[in-house]
Amino acid sequence: MRELTGAEAVREALREELARDERVYLVGEDIGVYGGSFGVDEGLIEEFGPERVREAPISEAAIVGTSVGAALLGMRPVVEIMFSDFVALAMDQLVNQAAKLRYMSGGQLKVPMVVRTPCGAGTGAAAQHSQSLEAWYAHVPGLLVAMPSTPYDAKGLLKAAIRDDNPVVFLEHKLLYKVKGEVPEGEYTIPFGEADIKRAGTDVTIVATSMMVHNALEAASDLEARGISAEVLDPRTLVPLDERAILESVGRTGRLVIVHEAPERGGFGGEIAAVVAGSDAFHRLEAPIKRVCGSNTPIPFNKMLEKHAMPTREGIVQGVLEVTGY
Repeated sequence: MRELTGAEAVREALREELARDERVYLVGEDIGVYGGSFGVDEGLIEEFGPERVREAPISEAAIVGTSVGAALLGMRPVVEIMFSDFVALAMDQLVNQAAKLRYMSGGQLKVPMVVRTPCGAGTGAAAQHSQSLEAWYAHVPGLLVAMPSTPYDAKGLLKAAIRDDNPVVFLEHKLLYKVKGEVPEGEYTIPFGEADIKRAGTDVTIVATSMMVHNALEAASDLEARGISAEVLDPRTLVPLDERAILESVGRTGRLVIVHEAPERGGFGGEIAAVVAGSDAFHRLEAPIKRVCGSNTPIPFNKMLEKHAMPTREGIVQGVLEVTGY
């Protein structure tokens, strides 16, 4: 099977959906001639023109607000916010308008829009360009939230997001854009709410999101050398969350380590832990639930400090050793 980078997989999904449905259009800052801040949109304005690939002024509030209106009138906008940190400038439009209108209208209105945005640290972009804010969006009823970890998942989930009649926050880790992975050439989508077991195991379940899935897989290889079999489960979407897959995995292994890049305090890992604690799987746990998360601090600019603020392969191994008693 061919291999694509994360950026190529996202671009292919956008190209296919633009060609499939004339109601789909892209809008964002520098997504036209420049091709987007990470090059994801390269070539799309030449192929589809400025009406379908719309350059926007530097106003996230205006970009998201006008997209809500367009979605209400039957269009399917795909918004690109240059950095996920900048979604904060459009939280009123996203949280109080896009997320609420279908409910407030009794289902008479639909808001089929996607907010694509690069998230995460690891690039030395410092505190205002490196955050992982998925817990914000997952907290808001009415918003769907996706966090792909592979090019395959990025393409399939994005196509599903664009076709959904609800507003979707689609979080693309910056480091994912250069990661290569197998992507089939044929048409496919990945339904929201279906987790994926990236590696099967018997001794401990590691639930990891976004780029932390790759750290977890590396840690699982290290643990295998110590005789520990780790199962790595990627939820792929936080809303809806595949609780069944998580509970089944924890029920099999009896141990749970949760890994995410966002700060531990108030992070989505607490929600996953609560799901397990409130289920029958809790009684099968042989050790307390462990979280391996980002530090409760802004992301530093200094490379060494930045690495220290993020979960590492070694930190995940240590977390698993704690719950397995090795």
